[in-house]
Amino acid sequence: MRANQAEFSVQMMCEVLSVSPSGYYAWRKRPPSHRAVENKRLLGRMREIHTFSRETYGQPRMYAELRDDGWRVNHKRVRRLMRLAGLQGATRRRKWRTTKRARDARPAPDLVARDFSVHGPDHLWVADITYIPTWSGFLYLSVVVDAWSRRVVGWSMKTHIKTDLVLDALNMALEQRRPSDVIHHSDQGTQYTSIAFGLRCKEAGVRPSMGSVGNAYDNAMCESFCATLECELLDRWKFQTKAEARMAIFQFIEGWYNPRRL
Repeated sequence: MRANQAEFSVQMMCEVLSVSPSGYYAWRKRPPSHRAVENKRLLGRMREIHTFSRETYGQPRMYAELRDDGWRVNHKRVRRLMRLAGLQGATRRRKWRTTKRARDARPAPDLVARDFSVHGPDHLWVADITYIPTWSGFLYLSVVVDAWSRRVVGWSMKTHIKTDLVLDALNMALEQRRPSDVIHHSDQGTQYTSIAFGLRCKEAGVRPSMGSVGNAYDNAMCESFCATLECELLDRWKFQTKAEARMAIFQFIEGWYNPRRL
């Protein structure tokens, strides 16, 4: 009613809405309720968290962050306030196939069997490849993720999808972590079944493991990281050059995902 007073009289609007003018004026003079004040404070903190998360956190992570901050709030209230304020998390894009299997290659056995539970770091690494579209063509990213911490311990970016791409990611992980008897789990892409990759694993004491063909659940943990990257960065930004994409990926992994993201 207040927003439309310039066009309609208060008396007319009260008659249409079946309220009394005295009730309307009393409402205008009434101070905000304790609940309204708390919602305003809570929404202010939610906006800060949303900005901190690069506008990627949806209701589950927003709720978790608020609980960590000491707010006594339930998930329904968080969802309602996010909806009223127009705060939305990132959503996922359509999956693009980057894996091709060599018919004559002999894959490694599946040492994981969809059980990604471990009791410490560097017992199990999961690996995958995803693509980054730019205006000047595709850039490809290979990652190695530690199953215990979910940290990206090795990664590599190139303009091609050859074996060097996954070898560089593996070498980075080996240099940073120096594991002993770690399992490296991936799909059956030609990069992972190549002779060069197998020899490097043997030299470093890494035990290769591979899931079945065409089944994302066998490598679900690394698929989850790639989906997060796509949802929170690649779907929300368009890169003109590959150099711009490289910088954005570096900042996402080393500046946000590894050190700060829930």
